[in-house]
Amino acid sequence: MAGKAVEVTLSDRQRQVLERFSRSRSEAAVLVERARIVLLASDGLSNEAVGRVLNFDRQRARRWRGRWTQQASDLADCEALGVDDNDLEARVRRVLLDRPRSGAPPTFEPEQVAALISLACELPEDNGIPVSHWTPAELAAEAIRRGIFADISSRHVDRLLDEVDLRPHKSRYWLTSPDKRENQEAFQHAVEKVSDTYLDAPDLHARGVHVVCTDEKTGMQALERKHATKPARPGLTERREFEYIRHGTHCLIANFEVATGKIVAPTLGETRTEKDFVEHIRATIETDPDGAWIFVVDQLDTHKSATLVELVAELCHISDDLGHKGRRGILKSKVTRKEFLEDESHRVRFVYTPRHCSWLNQVEIWFSILTRRLLKRANFLSIEDLRMRVTRFIAYFNTVLAKPFKWTYTGRPLNA
Repeated sequence: MAGKAVEVTLSDRQRQVLERFSRSRSEAAVLVERARIVLLASDGLSNEAVGRVLNFDRQRARRWRGRWTQQASDLADCEALGVDDNDLEARVRRVLLDRPRSGAPPTFEPEQVAALISLACELPEDNGIPVSHWTPAELAAEAIRRGIFADISSRHVDRLLDEVDLRPHKSRYWLTSPDKRENQEAFQHAVEKVSDTYLDAPDLHARGVHVVCTDEKTGMQALERKHATKPARPGLTERREFEYIRHGTHCLIANFEVATGKIVAPTLGETRTEKDFVEHIRATIETDPDGAWIFVVDQLDTHKSATLVELVAELCHISDDLGHKGRRGILKSKVTRKEFLEDESHRVRFVYTPRHCSWLNQVEIWFSILTRRLLKRANFLSIEDLRMRVTRFIAYFNTVLAKPFKWTYTGRPLNA
């Protein structure tokens, strides 16, 4: 006959910890089960009774009853020393979890694994393999050919690389702006200038100065679904036909006003030429012809054109000789035209984001909203339908959704 089960006594704090574990839906299942064993044992149930309640044999109940009683005195001593609740919980967790096991000896020596990692950091083309990146199978074959391993499977290669967080099959885009490479000081100044313009926008708006972010969204497709979309139902997501009919594309030139979060004087058309951009700027300024305007734009050539310089000179009543494009004066080159357009003494001026820094232009954030909320899933019957619905969305956005973006980036390096 089995002897009498060892008595389990719990302090109030120990019971609270064990009850939290026993009710948890996020802890490991074994931890929850073992907490319940100790709680039932403390209530006076025998090992056999505990096994019946939890639906397993009494040997498991006896094992964890014994494990707990072996550590009970150490837990009591810790409580007597005044450990906090988090420390006590960690100690109880260690009692209930399995003891560390030595495990099987490693299959390969550390030097072999290091050689595999070094191989994975090389380019396949440098090893005469005409592919852009390694796969585990190709790495395994090359490692065997080099004599790093006598034999290894592609799955084992994958596991070894995963342990060091090395994924040769993955890539991501990365680009340092040419402005930053060529002149770090000028790049930093340009970034700070854009950010400072955003941060000053509310004060400038109060003084009648419009700060707007301007850019073109090209290639907006008028796609008509070949079959009707099935709307969402309880238990079913919306279903869209993957086949579509093309009705052409359109271009949107938009102004996002930084202080209000609204879209001002958008232009929809088939092209985005130099003439289109200049006419867009003229139409925008006509919404407040006496106000001052600051346009944040990227460095597209049409944003530094000769006709744009002539427009700004006209609006600012500058009668000086502008020179001749490609030969002399302000109109001579993109550099001289950009300097004129940036002149802070002008009522209408431009602030340029550095090259490859389009993310600094807030209208790009609004373009992503337009894509997600309308363009991606809509069904357009024609170019005219696309124009009408984009126009309606802008009106809806300005009325219901518009608010300034919370711009916290100052353009300066973050301090630790």
